[in-house]
Amino acid sequence: MTGERATGAALPMTVRDVDLFYGEFQALRGVSLDIAANEVTALIGPSGCGKSTLLRCLNRMNDRVEGCRRTGTILLGDNDIEKDLDVCDLRRRVGMVFQRPNPFPLSIYDNVCYGMRLHGRPSRQACDEVVEATLLRVGLWDEVRDKLKSSALGLSGGQQQRLCIARCLATDPEVILMDEPTSALDPISTALVEDLASDLAHDHTVVIVTHNMQQATRISHKTAFFLLGELVEFAPTAELFSHPKDKRTDDYLTGRFG
Repeated sequence: MTGERATGAALPMTVRDVDLFYGEFQALRGVSLDIAANEVTALIGPSGCGKSTLLRCLNRMNDRVEGCRRTGTILLGDNDIEKDLDVCDLRRRVGMVFQRPNPFPLSIYDNVCYGMRLHGRPSRQACDEVVEATLLRVGLWDEVRDKLKSSALGLSGGQQQRLCIARCLATDPEVILMDEPTSALDPISTALVEDLASDLAHDHTVVIVTHNMQQATRISHKTAFFLLGELVEFAPTAELFSHPKDKRTDDYLTGRFG
């Protein structure tokens, strides 16, 4: 069965009692989390704490990892992402932006249209409209409008990352996952992507993994702190950073470890 969706509508995601193993190693331990629609949810914690592992669970990217096994339930809206959704449809609806820009070795135009063509046969007019609309949305249109047929690999790192976000937006996902999307970018490009992430939450659900705690405070509505595969604390961002309830959270935020 394929879940029904309302085009352009953000959906919440629900994580319940998720354990994940890579072979004998347990990377996630009983994680439960409610990810609200039309909000930016930040996942923070030291390296190896499970935040990127959880992010990849949300669109089943871990399915490709040999020896990976997950238990528990993850819902997109009311649909179980394993039982109710085809993995290809899931990844159209739950898009992902990676740590380093990864444009395809194609033109700027064909990068944006790639997902549309993968999931159907859009007309040239439909592609033209989506290319312009998404490039405008990410602030790239004026920079690239005269070189849409040029290779995307010729763009700067910040431009490439915004192009990858445009490529994600082209399939109109309900959820956008961002795995440290600014870690390879300069400060100006970082600010552009942060502003974009905040803006995207008006129409999408956004989940971002970040090592930059200032970034989490700037753009997220809620923050989840992970440690050793466990969700230690989850709260509105301002509350978690100003009044953490768990000493481990406080120790991390104040630089005592991590």
